[in-house]
Order: sequence, then structure tokens, then C-alpha cells
Amino acid sequence: MGTTMGTAQDVVSFLKQQHQEVKALLATVASSNGKARADAFYELRRLLAVHETAEEEIVHPVARRELPDGEAVVEARLREENEAKKALAELEKLEVDSSEFTSKFETLAKDVLAHAEAEEREEFARLGPKIEPARLERMRKAVEVAEAIAPTRPHAGVESRVANLFAGPFASMVDRIRDTVSGKS
Repeated sequence: MGTTMGTAQDVVSFLKQQHQEVKALLATVASSNGKARADAFYELRRLLAVHETAEEEIVHPVARRELPDGEAVVEARLREENEAKKALAELEKLEVDSSEFTSKFETLAKDVLAHAEAEEREEFARLGPKIEPARLERMRKAVEVAEAIAPTRPHAGVESRVANLFAGPFASMVDRIRDTVSGKS
């Protein structure tokens, strides 16, 4: 399952569509086992990594500037994203059919769903009306570019635009090499 590149005209619709993909992948991981679960978890981890990187580089900076409480809204989302990245990194080390994986994954799924809902309510719904449609379209295009070069694994501690600019390209290169070597490119 790939990202929804090119199917939405503005950044808000585009990212909301990706949230729907994330929800579907969460359900697939929860309801499958063995290779199917491992594959779905890989796709979920990859989508979350590129999605969050794009938000951190494109959407969050605009929200900080445009929303009256933008700083607080973005900081709350960044804390949630960092916790999810840590949880994904822990899950990555576990056998996908183990009870520990299942238990930790259930917690992650609840947290990711709550994060997506908060993002849509507190950030996306408020940004959409404030920004002219042409700018929202340009932001979607920028998100697509950011996702194309984003790391494909979670990297906790890389939740700011500056950190992404410095660590992102190296992490992305390393991740893509690992993906190629593991046959998941």
C-alpha cells in the first residue's frame, strides 16, 4: 500500500487521506499474523515516518505562525510524534507474533489514532480556512517532495525542522539502503 500522492488537491485533504491509510494499516496489523503482519507493520512504519517528517517540515512551521496558539498546538503534536517514534522503534525489535508486540501495538494504535484526531481537529481544521487555496496546494506539493526524501524508519529526537534538515537526508539514505538490502525497497 503506497501513499496517496497526487489524489488530493490541498495539503489538509492529502494528510487526512494518509490518516485513513494509517487507520487501515493499524487494523491490518492488529488482525493479521506472521508474514502478513510483518509486511503490514513495515508499511505502517514507513508511512508514519514519511508522513510525520512531512508534517514536521511543512505543516507544523505554518501552524506555529498562523494559529494564535500555534506553538502550543505544535509542541503537543511533536511530543506525541516522538513517543510514537520511540514505540515504533521498540516494536521493530520484537517478534510480530509475540504477546509483547501485540500488547505494545494496541497501545501504539490508540495513541496514533488519538494523535491523528487531535491533529485534524486542532491543526488541519483550523489551518485550512486561514490559508488561501493556492498556498494549500503548494504545501501539498512540498509535502510530496518531503515524503520522497524522508527517512523510512522512525527516528526519535528528530521532531524539528532543523533536526530534520540535518539528520533527515542521512537517515533517509541509511534507511533506503537498509530497505534495499532487506528487499523491501
